Amino acid sequence: MYRFLLTRQWLILALLALVLIPTMVELGFWQLHRHEHKVAQNSLISHNLKAKPVPVASLTAPGHTVPRSDYWRTVTATGTYDTAHQVVVRRRTSTDGRIGVHVLVPFDLKGGGTVLVNRGWVPSAESQRDFPDVPAVPRGEVTLTGRLKADETTSASGIKDISDLPDRQVMLINSAQEAERLSRPVLGGYIEQTAPEPFGDSPELIEAPDDSSIGPHMAYAVQWWLFAAGVPVGYVVLARREKRDRVAAAAEAAAGERQPSEPEKPEAPEAPEAPEKPETPEKPEPATA
Repeated sequence: MYRFLLTRQWLILALLALVLIPTMVELGFWQLHRHEHKVAQNSLISHNLKAKPVPVASLTAPGHTVPRSDYWRTVTATGTYDTAHQVVVRRRTSTDGRIGVHVLVPFDLKGGGTVLVNRGWVPSAESQRDFPDVPAVPRGEVTLTGRLKADETTSASGIKDISDLPDRQVMLINSAQEAERLSRPVLGGYIEQTAPEPFGDSPELIEAPDDSSIGPHMAYAVQWWLFAAGVPVGYVVLARREKRDRVAAAAEAAAGERQPSEPEKPEAPEAPEAPEKPETPEKPEPATA
């Protein structure tokens, strides 16, 4: 009774199941890897944020690519802000999700060298081509603290770089691009400033990265694997149901063939009509004398 599995419809269903099972298993492992990556990243963030602050020049240099192991390391820098070459980074969001810009300023280190500093978020100007109002920086020599970040690239961040932008506006924070614009060496990566806090809370400092949330990736992985396990179970259930329906249909057809047809009842003969009684002849009257 399972010969129906060789029909075109059931062969297509079996082929679909064979494709779905490995696909769902692979999707489950993809989500598992994302979960593991998130856990490892949270551990790295937590470790580096708690690490003792070190001078930025001890972790990076001109042309240096900041390794992942140094992301979010707390660093210090002493020097002066070069506000004459300050730029803004377009299409950045604030803590509450408003669209604005980040303020990026070169910072000339005491003893030589320049590092980029992301001062934080400010609202955009009314016109996208105008430079926004940016609060002034402290004058003279200052010591700042921040988190070391790697240069932004389109491939790593997904942000499309645009060359035809208004003056002093950029899309990416990239030390190589700024070194070319400034015509002097710039340390690789940049500092995401955390202290000192700006007067009047502007620019808005960037929040520390979240090192506690792991997301739903593990739940998604288990979900995909359950789907993969459910495919063959569902196929068997459908096949058994099809077999049961076919057996029931065959039994019903056989019962119909074995049941004899009811013979027609003969019509009752009509009763014969009663013969008419012969008329009694009248007696002749006697003759009178």
